[in-house]
This record gives sequence, C-alpha cells and structure tokens, in this order.
Amino acid sequence: MTLRIAEIFGPTIQGEGAVIGAPTVFVRAGGCDYRCSWCDSLHAVDSAYRHTWAKMDTAEVWAKVTELAKAPLTVSISGGNPAIQDFGPLIEMGHDEGYTFALETQGSVAQPWFAKLDTLVLSPKPPSSGEVVDWAKFDDCLTAAKDAPTVLKIVIFDEDDYLWAREVADRYPALPLYLQPGNHTPPPPEAEDAAIDMDGINDRMEWLVDRALADNWYRPRILPQLHVLIWGNKRGV
Repeated sequence: MTLRIAEIFGPTIQGEGAVIGAPTVFVRAGGCDYRCSWCDSLHAVDSAYRHTWAKMDTAEVWAKVTELAKAPLTVSISGGNPAIQDFGPLIEMGHDEGYTFALETQGSVAQPWFAKLDTLVLSPKPPSSGEVVDWAKFDDCLTAAKDAPTVLKIVIFDEDDYLWAREVADRYPALPLYLQPGNHTPPPPEAEDAAIDMDGINDRMEWLVDRALADNWYRPRILPQLHVLIWGNKRGV
C-alpha cells in the first residue's frame, strides 16, 4: 500500500491538544478534502505541493519512524487530512513494538482503523475556516472510533468561532474539549522563517481565556500552540 507523505520528523514534543508536551514523532500525510482559509500546513494540503510528497509503503514509513525515535513513544499522524488514507497497517505495526498513536482529523472521513488509535482528536473547523461541517459524517467518525479515547479540539479566531464552539460542545457533552487560539499569521510553506506576531497570538489567547471564564464555562482546557511559541513557523519540529 502506497501512502502520500508530506514529511516525517522528530522526535519533538506534541505542541497542542490532548497529548501536548508528549515526546512525539510526526507522520504528516499529504492531501486534504478541506481548504481552510487559515490553514498553517498548506505544504501538506494544496495539490500545488504534491510533487514534494513522498510515495512510501507502510514498511518504509515505519522504518523512518523507528530510525528517528530509537525507542517507543507517541506517533502523531496528521496532515492535511490523514483519514483519506489507510494508516491502519502502520498502527498495527507500531503497536506490536510498543508505540502509541494519536491522529488528528476534521471528522469528514470515517475509517474503521480509528478504533485502533490510542487518541483520536476530532477537530471540526469553525466558521472562520470557510468550511461547513457535515455532522452526519462527523458522527460516523465517532461511531468508527468505538472505544478509542476521543477528544474535541476547536481552533478559535473570533467571537463567532467561540459561540460556535459552545454549540459544538453542547452537541457532544461526553467528549473532553480543548480550545486553541488560532495562529492568525499562517505562512506559505516557502516562508517558514517569517516572523510571527507573537503579541497578536498572546492577545488572542488572553481574550479566549477571559471570554470563557466570564461565561463561567469551565469545561474546556484552553491551550496555546506550544510549538509555535517555541519555534514559530519553522517546519519539522
């Protein structure tokens, strides 16, 4: 089976969501069925960068992961949308050697191998993305996950996103919820060293914390993108 891989890198730390801070090797899939207005991973999404994606079989991907990791840790499968490819055999291969797997997807494509994950992060895209969530497909992803630990992660850019997140949280009251202020200056792939407006990101983080606490909304964990705070736009960390 051939997989389209935008990049494999690490070990580094997971920068966001349910396993933030965990030592991680990232497998970033190429290809996505969304085109979010603020996407910060265009090199793994836009077909204009398709020529940079490697065609690798599962064994080749796993060999690269173990070459980097040296010992079992968390493997984060991201994208793009990794759910449009079959990473089930990779997960089985890694579990046999003591690795754990986290996957992040917008919840637009369900896969039976979601049930094999150690952490499934469903990240429905808010109004600022320009995309519209198909909740039937999203529910299919939850069904496919079965008993796999599953969480919600929502990126927040503005008031509309915040109010939308409240509605989504009410729709799925049993799921742990993570909110993340959006990176409002996503660079094109060729400009990874461009300066980030850290003051702007910090202001959005402060606003989001204050907004939730003012509403006495204590359910979400509100976290920054840790990797952006440390490395900015640099890829491969």
